[in-house]
Amino acid sequence: MTDKRRWYDRDPLLQEAMELLSLSPDDNKDMAEEFIIQLQDQVAADVIERVYETITKYQDKGNRWYDYDPVMIKAVELLRVAPPHVQRAAAKKLINVLTRDDSGSNSDQTIEE
Repeated sequence: MTDKRRWYDRDPLLQEAMELLSLSPDDNKDMAEEFIIQLQDQVAADVIERVYETITKYQDKGNRWYDYDPVMIKAVELLRVAPPHVQRAAAKKLINVLTRDDSGSNSDQTIEE
């Protein structure tokens, strides 16, 4: 039996964050994209190159919910390649950002924990 789980299904916290992100209105997605892109400072340059290759490969061609938004592809790919402790910290903060009632201007939070 082949395991066809998505990369974020291994961690319930990441799975919840990604599910919330996929169901969020566009305004919240925009805020979340900016937030996740902060990961770029924590990911090595060679990994960033792979992220851009993935963007080129899937943009407007893939089947994933985020494949039609180049910024969202970058954000999700950066999250995917980040170290596990950074993924979990980002997932916690994403959940917090996406479930806030006021969608306020607290997007200046950093991911590091």
